[in-house]
Amino acid sequence: MPELSTAPKLSALYLKAVATGPARRGDRLPDTEYLRRGINIDRDHLAEYDRVCGFGLRDELPITYPHVLSFGLAVRLMTDPGFPFPLVGLVHVANSIRQERPLLVTDELTQRVRVTDLRPHPRGRQFDVVTETSVGDAVVWREVSTYLRRGAASAEAPHRRDPADLAPTALWRVPGDTGRRYAAISGDRNPIHLHPLAAKAFGFRRAIAHGMWSKARCLAAFAERLPDACTVDVEFRKPLLLPSTVDFAMHRQDTGWAFAVRSRTGKSHLLGAVR
Repeated sequence: MPELSTAPKLSALYLKAVATGPARRGDRLPDTEYLRRGINIDRDHLAEYDRVCGFGLRDELPITYPHVLSFGLAVRLMTDPGFPFPLVGLVHVANSIRQERPLLVTDELTQRVRVTDLRPHPRGRQFDVVTETSVGDAVVWREVSTYLRRGAASAEAPHRRDPADLAPTALWRVPGDTGRRYAAISGDRNPIHLHPLAAKAFGFRRAIAHGMWSKARCLAAFAERLPDACTVDVEFRKPLLLPSTVDFAMHRQDTGWAFAVRSRTGKSHLLGAVR
């Protein structure tokens, strides 16, 4: 298991992705797992993340914050020679986080990241990036991020319905610089999030918000209502163009909460649940 003592330099990895991406081919995911120990929280970085995503300043880490800490390890895996797909063009379609207890700003963390479960998708193939965050010997936070590699249809599209009982509870105005601000704090500098011209090269009318910014912004709206131990699942639907005005909805259910981000015309950008 390769162990890294510092976070990978994302700028170098992005240059590598651009240089080698088109040549990548394959049908198997690598067995590599990256490990990083001794991760301490930079309070200034955390405070800026809180501001960008709408969280209040607290000693507890936002439930989505460890994703940012592990992002460099994930990109390192997806730019290694054995990874079968180009990094550019991968689409983040779903994310699930299980937290056993809140992580604290004083905790020293260990993170492990691997890729697994290459499988069919109605628009190509999908796989998971699995991240485990530990304090001491205990895994207290686990994330599964699902990515799509577009291609020939390899599975039948499931019949999906939006929940009908989610009436809007808030109106959000999402500024045009949201993608650039989140990229600066997360390291996720995919060009589709940064500038309209770059986004148009990939088929979008304008730059689009990061899916993990959208998830974080939703969970910030829960304030202190999230239980200490919970699972938060989201499915990313229509891209959220920047700038935009969107509806946010949250609704209490027997098993937790359902929530959604929708356009003013009713199209879903994100559907989620807290259990």
